[in-house]
Amino acid sequence: QVQLVESGGGLVQAGGSLRLSCAAPGSIFSFAVMAWYRQAPGNQRELVASIMRGSSTIYVDSVKGRFTISRDNAKKSVYLQMNNLKPEDTAVYYCNAEVPGYNYWGQGTQVTVSS
Repeated sequence: QVQLVESGGGLVQAGGSLRLSCAAPGSIFSFAVMAWYRQAPGNQRELVASIMRGSSTIYVDSVKGRFTISRDNAKKSVYLQMNNLKPEDTAVYYCNAEVPGYNYWGQGTQVTVSS
């Protein structure tokens, strides 16, 4: 069973920073498009940022200029550096690995931003 292991969530004041980490099995990481999604209460899960195998990135407009996604191929990990956090960033953040024909998900990590 493939497991994505997330860490780094927590409680932070508005304007603060957090860094999320996600480790993936080597069997899929090298081939996967890695991404972070989030889901706030009452909302659908939305894509926050994704990074291709060649390290090109995509961001949702609301986080552009504040969040940075990166991947470390040696450590089989993907990161989400979140700066200038806002209360509307409060959500459960999920790591995702997409390979042809399948999506793998982490268990989610809570990010709470207080005003």
